[in-house]
Amino acid sequence: MNQTANLTVSFEGLGVAAFESRNAKEIAALISRHGGAPHVAPSVREMPFEENSAVFGFAQKLLNGQLDAVIFMTGVGATTLLNTLESRYSREEIVRALSKVTVVPRGPKAVRALRNFGVPVTISVPEPNTWHEVLSELQEHPHSFELQGSRIAIQEYGVSNERFIDELKARGAEVLSVPVYRWALPEDLTPLKEVIQKIIDGRAQVVVFTNAVQVTHVMQVAGQVGLEESLRNALPQRIVCSVGPTCTEALTAQGIAVDLEPEHHKMGILIHEAARLAPSLFREKAQGGTKARSSLEIISPAASPARESALQPRWHNSRFMKACRREPTDATPVWLMRQAGRYLKEYQAIRARTPFLELCKDPDRVAEVTIAATEKIGADAAILFADLLLIAEPMGFRLEYEKGSGPWVTPALQTPSDVDRLREVEPQESLAFVFDAVRRTRASLDPAKPLIGFSGAPFTLASYLIEGGASRNFRHTKALMFGDPGAWHALMERLTRGLIKYANGQIEAGVQAVQIFDSWVGCLSPSDYREFVQPHTRRLLQHLKPGVPIIHFGTGTGLLLESMRDAGGSVIGLDSHVELDEAWKRLGPGVAVQGNLDPVVLYADLPFIRQRVQKILRQAAGRLGHIFNLGHGVLPDTPVEHVIELVKMVHEESSKNLNSLHFQP
Repeated sequence: MNQTANLTVSFEGLGVAAFESRNAKEIAALISRHGGAPHVAPSVREMPFEENSAVFGFAQKLLNGQLDAVIFMTGVGATTLLNTLESRYSREEIVRALSKVTVVPRGPKAVRALRNFGVPVTISVPEPNTWHEVLSELQEHPHSFELQGSRIAIQEYGVSNERFIDELKARGAEVLSVPVYRWALPEDLTPLKEVIQKIIDGRAQVVVFTNAVQVTHVMQVAGQVGLEESLRNALPQRIVCSVGPTCTEALTAQGIAVDLEPEHHKMGILIHEAARLAPSLFREKAQGGTKARSSLEIISPAASPARESALQPRWHNSRFMKACRREPTDATPVWLMRQAGRYLKEYQAIRARTPFLELCKDPDRVAEVTIAATEKIGADAAILFADLLLIAEPMGFRLEYEKGSGPWVTPALQTPSDVDRLREVEPQESLAFVFDAVRRTRASLDPAKPLIGFSGAPFTLASYLIEGGASRNFRHTKALMFGDPGAWHALMERLTRGLIKYANGQIEAGVQAVQIFDSWVGCLSPSDYREFVQPHTRRLLQHLKPGVPIIHFGTGTGLLLESMRDAGGSVIGLDSHVELDEAWKRLGPGVAVQGNLDPVVLYADLPFIRQRVQKILRQAAGRLGHIFNLGHGVLPDTPVEHVIELVKMVHEESSKNLNSLHFQP
């Protein structure tokens, strides 16, 4: 009798890929016992931080009685933290100090780690052991402190859970983050590469993910060896299984459909449910059936709007995305152009040691800069840190950034014949670093916050290539446009083809919206815009992935608004030279609008800034689809505290009466 005879479910010999590290042997044994052929490769290596200043700073507060509660988020993190403390303090001191505060382990592994060390547990967290349950227990469990005014330390893992921290702060808590380890790729990537190849070849028909970081690392390694596209093409034909909501969000952010998520988010239950359902699902896909089905529909076939809503990624119903769809929001969403920039000390510190172009090509640094700025100012959406001229290099130009003078493109297009020397762009090859940055940013960004990608519009890109940089009168650009319309349109067609691929590549990599910057198009008359620019911009916007919000923005475009609307875009960005209410009336009810505070207002005192915020919100008058932004980017020496206060003001002022004002214009 074989080892699966006593089981009521079986993988029926299917190959099962998994990416566990610490529990690699356990998951392989589970797969085998359930009649599957395990293909397990570690994808994550937990690396302690080289400096433990955060840990010992936490210890001082704990031993001095300056904390009311400590939340332990993971078992291995709790063990690492306690062992690190024991290198400087006695175990008795540590346990005695922890016995005086409320100790909250997030799940059973953290409970075991604490009990093994002798630390008493104050609050037990129910399944599925996410931070939501931790927050609920802190609010409802009878304990020795109130959240309002409390001092809480959180042992963190991998990346900071900013959403959890924000929720605690919103309830009046003072939060101390205590990171104890970070995630890295395994030192030996050979096993992981082999499993990726087995998924592509069809030797692994079931693919199991047991945490969100595995998703990022698997796609990262696939990209490194040139297999990402093949893997993405293969996964819709496999049965993709996710252990729980956070993991599912990471997969969804990568554009990967999840076929199965168990009701109880445990590794053993995941394997059992996968064995029960995967064979029939795989046969259905092989026969050309449903491409992917949600686990909730599989486990509980009765569908409902509530279930459908629950299956959406958390960013789907964010303020920003709702405003893009012209749906009611609880407050006006706000993000700022150049919200990651020179006005931030954190950005200045990175730029002091990293040239701008090098920074743009470093996906990890891009993710760091993008997320840090979004979190610092409290924006409702992140915008990818990049530059609209990155696409110029693969077209055959040299790109340089000189301090104080902006970008320079050489050699500039000087004659109509120069158009022929432009190279066709294949962004997946030449701009892969941008797409890697999108994936890494999306994986680490708060799942509830959308990520905005962007590119230049054809005219603005063309003007940079012709002028070699910024221009006051765009003489050379207009000379080509007026003097040789054939060469001009050939140039615009070539640029548009590349921009379509570039923007769609960002969408495929995981951005939720795209802003198209036509920064210089305001130099044209309405008739010249319609003749020389609008057809190409329309083609770009029409060929972007359907259903993804597109923000169409330009400066100095007060005379072009109707023509820009007709070119396309679900949101029209307004600069500071138009009145928002008059502009929206001209645009009509079919689009959302974004804008439009003058960036220089942020140099004024806070009462004046609030007056201008109130003015713009009065002009919006509660219409569905207003996204607050500046009329252009944040200026370099803007006081950062004014930016932070601006975001708060928009939320406060708009939430006062927004619900009563909402109407369709």
